[in-house]
Amino acid sequence: MLIWLPLGATLLVIRFVVGLLDTSLLLIPAAYRPDIPGIGVLLSIVLVLGTGAVAANYLGSRLVVWTEALLSRIPLVRTVYGGIKKLAETIFSDQSVSFRQPILIEYPRKGIWSIAFITGAPIGEVQDKTADYVLTCFVPTTPNPTSGFIVLVPEKDIIRLDMSVEDAMRLVISLGVVTPDDMPRKNGDDRS
Repeated sequence: MLIWLPLGATLLVIRFVVGLLDTSLLLIPAAYRPDIPGIGVLLSIVLVLGTGAVAANYLGSRLVVWTEALLSRIPLVRTVYGGIKKLAETIFSDQSVSFRQPILIEYPRKGIWSIAFITGAPIGEVQDKTADYVLTCFVPTTPNPTSGFIVLVPEKDIIRLDMSVEDAMRLVISLGVVTPDDMPRKNGDDRS
């Protein structure tokens, strides 16, 4: 089981991703569509790289601005596109602090500790109405870390962890079974 379970899960994930990327073949008319498994992965990579190359030049960037202006005029599309774009800019920006720091917070009550990630500092009304300087933190649920809770925690109540974001996510996804190898143990505790 120790060999087959991770291997099977890995193969299922790869199969799902390849199947998802193969749907890019639907962009090609049916008469010209190749019937080669996995060719959609190559087409998806070419589409992403091509889009980046076009958007990087002057005319491409003007086209992106024009398209975003058009999308911002459609009521429902504006809300969805704007929210996803803001999320992507926040997560993938080099200057972003979102999800760069795993922390410990007392959640859901005092004395119970949860791993969380700093996602930002609230501004405006939220910060004005709190006595302490608070940070917005995301507490992921286990084993699906894409869902979770947003909590506003006073900065003084946060314990910053030395572990990497990947190690913290691995700990959450594995239900706490897989711990970082270099995690210090307290009081000579050498239990596994």
